Amino acid sequence: MAKRRPRRSLDCSPPSKVFVMDATLAEYIKRTVLRIPRSETTKMLTMWKFLSETQLQSLNIHQVKEKVAEEVLQLCKENCATMKHAADLDIIYNYTYRDKKCWTVYQMTREEGDENDVFDFVKFRKEFKESLRSALKNVTITFKEYEDNAIWIRIAWGTQFTKPNQYKPTYVVYHSQTPYVFMSISRRKSYTPMLCQALLVASNYNDIHEMDLRSHCLDSIKDIVFNRYSQNFQTHHPQPLEEKSNTLENVDPRIIQEDKHKKEKIQRITQETFGDGPQPKLEFAEYKLETTFRSEQEKGTLNNIEPFRCMVKFSSPHLLEALKSLAPAGLADAPLSPLLTCITQKARNYFKIRERKGSLSQSHLSQ
Repeated sequence: MAKRRPRRSLDCSPPSKVFVMDATLAEYIKRTVLRIPRSETTKMLTMWKFLSETQLQSLNIHQVKEKVAEEVLQLCKENCATMKHAADLDIIYNYTYRDKKCWTVYQMTREEGDENDVFDFVKFRKEFKESLRSALKNVTITFKEYEDNAIWIRIAWGTQFTKPNQYKPTYVVYHSQTPYVFMSISRRKSYTPMLCQALLVASNYNDIHEMDLRSHCLDSIKDIVFNRYSQNFQTHHPQPLEEKSNTLENVDPRIIQEDKHKKEKIQRITQETFGDGPQPKLEFAEYKLETTFRSEQEKGTLNNIEPFRCMVKFSSPHLLEALKSLAPAGLADAPLSPLLTCITQKARNYFKIRERKGSLSQSHLSQ
């Protein structure tokens, strides 16, 4: 009688696959880590929440940065990192160093009666992605929420035939309780209409327009449009006579009394114009002028003469503080021109100055 052969146990589990990271993704992760200052490496990788505590402790951040990046890349391979994870780290870096980019403010509007629309982040994210991907398939979209209802969106653009360029993404910061959007666009502006349309669809607004307000300091332009700064006409109280006399007594006695009163007047006007607190940080203000030469005899424009155009740009590491110091330093008369002092009130630092239609006086200019 033939002996039965013992049954072999069949292993139905699929063979384990070795994770192979895309070369483009690996290079992007390395470059992102190399951008992070050594002193901030541990902090940002902890904020990333992608590496475990054990993996973070195993890193030697005191070695050459290239080796640090290689070690982080190896840990990312162990964790099967994707482009979404790499984009999350990129957002954390740009959120920390947001002043490295130039930001432009956009304002959205909606029809009356829709102001009480309740914001739903899950719905916003879904509709934004669907709207953008219906216009362009090769695009990478990443979201990250921060405090004070700030939603950071990172968009890497491709074309119909090329993959998204991860090194030149667009960053959008949207505050859900406000109609304001802050954009930093690295690629060509042909993508802007698609981006604006996706924002309108997702946020339930009807229109969006670019404001003439740009700066590298994102927090400052937020302060301007959100009215989070105070000007002196709102907070300044006239100084009592006793305090004024005490102030005059502390002035250098070699200055004659007339100069004391003049200096006091300049300080008062400066306070009333700019306020007591620190100014929002802007780096420049640009003024484009268009006017025409006129005939004093005919009281009209000269025939066959093209309009005169010029552009004046004021720039400084801290423009508004510099303007505030002009009159007290004796470099300008007080008060300064409204064209310089209205920047925060009008929420703009780009101006176009033209003559009003039908005006016969060169002094009648409209912004």
